[in-house]
Amino acid sequence: MPAADGLLVVDKPAGWTSHDVVARSRRICGTRKVGHAGTLDPMATGVLVLGIGRATKLLTFLVGSDKDYTATIRLGQNTITDDAEGEVTATTAAGHLTDGAVTAAVADLTGAIDQVPSSVSAIKVKGQRSYHRVRSGEDVALPARPVTVSRFEVVASRHATSADGIPLLDLDVEVTVSSGTYVRALARDLGAALGVGGHLTALRRTRVGAFTLDEAHDFDRLTALDDPEAVPVIELADAARAQFARHELTDAEATAVGYGQRIDSGQPLRTDPVAAFAPDGRLVAMLDESAHKARAHVVFAPSGS
Repeated sequence: MPAADGLLVVDKPAGWTSHDVVARSRRICGTRKVGHAGTLDPMATGVLVLGIGRATKLLTFLVGSDKDYTATIRLGQNTITDDAEGEVTATTAAGHLTDGAVTAAVADLTGAIDQVPSSVSAIKVKGQRSYHRVRSGEDVALPARPVTVSRFEVVASRHATSADGIPLLDLDVEVTVSSGTYVRALARDLGAALGVGGHLTALRRTRVGAFTLDEAHDFDRLTALDDPEAVPVIELADAARAQFARHELTDAEATAVGYGQRIDSGQPLRTDPVAAFAPDGRLVAMLDESAHKARAHVVFAPSGS
């Protein structure tokens, strides 16, 4: 039997792509129906939320969740990828930077900002991933997009030195960002604002929406499992209750929603997706309640049907 329908929260190890984790998880869970709710770069570690079986339909709504990260930013060096995986393109002394200068530059990158994504990203340009174009030698300029950096806090700093003896400055930071924000781009832009360049040397995602490292499972231990039914999946209804606003349906409403019919919104004009539950606790649908009549974004057929 395959693993239960639901979410599997993984602590992604360094060196793995998100696609690698999904591919391995298909074998672990005994099903092809596995997806993820937001890519992590190979260098990054931390929370990667996987949807198993019918829960792949939830991933669309989880992708837009805000996220927490811890990271280390190296000031004084630019790289082609804005992180430590790319070659250094410029080195500038950064040992003179004061706490006040760093604090002011961080404040300017906090709140609602327009951010140019890293050119080495998964964003598609004319049908091809931007990182493919960059790695083939093309100069890619992506347009800025609005993002929100709710928190950008420096928790520690220390001096470092480049291979050729130039003084650098490393910052340990904690950030909370909206969907679509690139932490590598924050590192790049912080370095640019301070006139010395910057890139990311470490990144760990600690939260996606309601799901944190507390729920995340060590991936090596998961790969050692030989029974899909032993996979520690958060069952579909429990996962939806943890993350989304709720609409408790009557039996008649559950039947109507299951047939794609509209019902009265539980709280009209709310813009976030709403999880709708039958009286027996089963997740019936994700609803759009932006009007007085709710419609289903997606309906979840009963398991096995």
